[in-house]
This record gives sequence, C-alpha cells and structure tokens, in this order.
Amino acid sequence: MIPNRPIMQIIEVTTPILEKKFIEVNVHLYANDPNYIRPLNHEILDIFDKRKNKLLNNGNAKRWLLKDEAGEYIGRIAAFLNPHYTNKGDTLKTGGIGFFDCINNQQAAILLFDTAKNWFEELGVEAMDGPINFGERDKWWGLLIDGFHSPLYGMNYNAPYYQKLFEQYGFKTFYNQFCWHLRVDTRLPEKFYAAHQKHCDNKDIHAERVNRRHLDKYARDFSHIYNRAWAQHEGNKQISPEKAIGLFNKMKPILDRDIMWFTYHKNEPVAVWLNIPDLNQIFRHFNGKFSVLEKIKLLWYRYTGKCNRFVGIVYGIVPEWQGSGIDYYMIVEASKIIQSKNKYTELELQWQGDFNPKMLAISKQLGCSQSRKLATFRYLFDQSKVFERHPMLH
Repeated sequence: MIPNRPIMQIIEVTTPILEKKFIEVNVHLYANDPNYIRPLNHEILDIFDKRKNKLLNNGNAKRWLLKDEAGEYIGRIAAFLNPHYTNKGDTLKTGGIGFFDCINNQQAAILLFDTAKNWFEELGVEAMDGPINFGERDKWWGLLIDGFHSPLYGMNYNAPYYQKLFEQYGFKTFYNQFCWHLRVDTRLPEKFYAAHQKHCDNKDIHAERVNRRHLDKYARDFSHIYNRAWAQHEGNKQISPEKAIGLFNKMKPILDRDIMWFTYHKNEPVAVWLNIPDLNQIFRHFNGKFSVLEKIKLLWYRYTGKCNRFVGIVYGIVPEWQGSGIDYYMIVEASKIIQSKNKYTELELQWQGDFNPKMLAISKQLGCSQSRKLATFRYLFDQSKVFERHPMLH
C-alpha cells in the first residue's frame, strides 16, 4: 500500500478572517528573524480594497492561502491583472504576482505559482512578473537576493531560499534592482562642486526645498518633470497634476522639506530629488498597527531623532538638461542643508534597474556602495518562446 502523501490545500481569500490570515502568514514565517520589520497591516489590505485602490476599477486581483495537512497556513500569493502595467518594448499580455510567502518547500511553491498561472491563463495572459505590486513601483517590488538586512519602508523582505523557489519553477530574471548606501558626512566628488560653481553663476538657475504651504505647486512641478523624464520608460504612462497632488498630500505627514528638492531654470522645473525618512526605523515598533496612538508615536519618534536614515525615492532631470550637471548643482545645494543639521547619518537610494545605466552611474559617482540587490522575475507560459530581458534605456 502506498502511504498517503501530505495534502496541501489552496484557499482563496474571500473573507475578513482570511484577509487576517493572509497578513499573519508573513508575520509567522519571520517571527524569529531579527531583521524582519512587519509592514503596516492597512498598507497591504488597502491594495485589495476598491475604495482605496482605483486600479481595481479596471483591473483585477485575487489572493490565495496555502494550508498544510495539519491545518497550518504555510504560504500565500496574490495575482494582479493591471491594464496599465507595461514595460518598454513589451508585447506580451503580462500579469503580476506579489506578496508571495512560502515555507522552504518547492512543492508548496509550485502549488502557489500554479494557482496564479491557472487564473491568468483563463484571462488570456501570456506571462507573469513577480514579485511586484498592484500599484506603483516604489513599494513591494522585487525579490531580495542580496543584502538581507532590515528592509526600507515599503520594500519586500524575504529569506534567501525564495530565489531557489522562483528559479526552480522556471522564472528568469527580467531585471535586477540595485540599492545604494552613502554616509551623509561623505564629501562629494570634486566634479559635483565644479558643476555647482558653473550653475551657481547663472542667475536664471536656483534650487529650493519643498514648502509645505505650497504642496500643490510642487506636485505640479513634479508632474511636469516626470512626464518629460520618465513616462517614455514606463510605457508612456503619464502622471496627471491631480494625481501628483494626491501623492504629495499623502506624503505630507512624513514630509521633511530639508530632503525634498527642486531645481528651476527661469522658474521652470528642470530637476527633482525627493527623499523621505526611512519610516521602518519607527514602524518596527508598531507591530503592523497604525491607530491614533501609533500616529502620535510617529510624531514623537520623528522629532526625538529616532530616524537617522533617509531614502531617495525620486531623482530626475528633463531631457534637455540631462548631462549638464544641473543635478550635481542641486545635490550640492541640498548637502549644505542636510550635512549642517546633523539630523541624518545615512542615505539609502531606492532600487534602480540594471536597464538604466545612467542612473546607476550617478549613484556610483556619488561614492555610494551597493547595499541590496533585488530581482524582478518573469515566467513565460509558453516555454517555447524566446525569453527577453527588459531592454536597456539610453
């Protein structure tokens, strides 16, 4: 007689109780990992809430849990079909998977990946990328494959064995994502000061910090720069001034004007460098909650110096000013303020794709050292097709 094999069961998340289990799988798997920082519960749940995530108006998302024969939840996965998700030069109808967690068991991982794949195939999808977010690329994007220390705010954190689970299933690296670290007291390379001097003599150019009282103005300026500098690399995805205003207002509670900079030529925005405090240094104490009490604690932690690291999230220059050194000018202006106040000791730059050599070169020229490496994987449903990596940007 052949002994019974362990039975694993896939359960679709359809109730508030199962939503709670979806959150808890991640927490339980990393309960003994000192580097783990629990994400805020509402920031995960909101992604799947039509009232909070407008992508659900035209897109679709499902979540599943994996339960073992003892009734323990041992894995989870989400699948997204986002009609706005595109990559430069992409012709495939591609879905996304995210919030993947699993015990170190390939059969368990296969069951989770297959569940997402089967759902996608019913919808005519040809490939799936992951782990990615059902939303913007500044959060929950990529699998950590090097630099297994405490994650930045909004960054995925996973055990090293996850890479094997993805690759043995058949996922291939679509692109790598690099993060960079720099001590704030580091003196910038001389070329930065030379560029600063060059532009400093031009009375039509100036750099300034964001003013809280005029957030709408800076949001519109950001929209202008974004649509000229990045939209062509994001499938021509534009950001409207109204959406930018919403994003800036959302950032308002955590905004530190000393680390948010714009540069102007004749009062037209030409460069931007936006940073935020690394809130995970604070959120690690919240256990996933964000009630009124935690909001008060957030203010207390911030103003008592408990957050000494800031994170670069946006850096861009409009095309006609690229290569002019205008960004070096802006960084020197910012460094005067940031270094003099001694509030922060570390800067970490959010991920930069290996398809963007210009951006990677700037980080290296700053004197940064690589702090983390993540990967966005792709799986082609038709394995006879030729796999192509994300095209390089020029």
